[in-house]
Amino acid sequence: MSTAFLILERVRLDLGIGSQNTFRSNEQESAVTYTIDVAGFHTLGPWRVRRVGYGAMQLSGDNVFGPPRDRDEALRVLRAAVDAGVDHIDTAQFYGPRVVNELIREALHPYPAGLAIVSKVGARRDTAGAVLRFDDADQLRYDIEQNLTTLGVDRLAAVNLRLMDDSVPGARFDAQLASLVRAREEGLIDGVGLSNISADHLLRALDQTGIVCVQNLFNLADQRSAAVLKLCIDRDIAFAPFFPLGQWRGLRSHPVLAATGGRLHATPAQIALSWLLDLAPNILLIPGTRTRTHLAENLASASVELDDAARADLAAAFPAGR
Repeated sequence: MSTAFLILERVRLDLGIGSQNTFRSNEQESAVTYTIDVAGFHTLGPWRVRRVGYGAMQLSGDNVFGPPRDRDEALRVLRAAVDAGVDHIDTAQFYGPRVVNELIREALHPYPAGLAIVSKVGARRDTAGAVLRFDDADQLRYDIEQNLTTLGVDRLAAVNLRLMDDSVPGARFDAQLASLVRAREEGLIDGVGLSNISADHLLRALDQTGIVCVQNLFNLADQRSAAVLKLCIDRDIAFAPFFPLGQWRGLRSHPVLAATGGRLHATPAQIALSWLLDLAPNILLIPGTRTRTHLAENLASASVELDDAARADLAAAFPAGR
């Protein structure tokens, strides 16, 4: 029986797959250790979270729009994630829109102590599902308040200012950032984060306020945000890569990942996620999924240990800076 099989089975037990899943109470939580603890913890502003979290984007319908394919399974995934020790959930009001936040509230409210819910603002969806800019200072404030209302909370662990691709680090960016700073000062959020940014954005923001986290596209096949990651490492800022498995199927079918996984008794997805965990201690994973089966696979990446041969093979197949 392989080590990977044993790890996956332990995670499946944590998730309650194959048995009646029971959401742990706060009292139970304090006495429980989890399989994902092996990946360690990192700060998220005033919070301390496990490095393996969950991104809820995929729970909505196709193209992150409309209701989920299977509402009952979506609720089970959220409960199973928290039951397995996940204490960092990433979301946004424009996922659905509203759909994902509504699912989170239905599945988890009242929320267990220590659950950090992180959202992002800066976009909205129209009736056809198109993603539109919604990032004037007053719009950002409105979106923060909508997140709070839909989730049923008074405060969020952090909110990321999600920039559009054409954003430049200038006066408009300063005004956007100031809107989130005011929300933090008024107690609506614990920390200010940034998403889809350049190194220049981060440096300009740090001249004005503390930044608790950065969310950028980053994975084995797309390392263009390496400079932003380096700044976050140097300043001990949490870095949460989105699309950690590449976009859509992406890295799951890559032959080098398959070969490395075969040798280390892990799946290609687990190799891609463990590479991120191995890369820097400030990286927080937020892989998403619609099913408990894939959730178990993703969480089990916490226990996959890359050796020097694996690191060398991955570095050769995926040169830095791509």
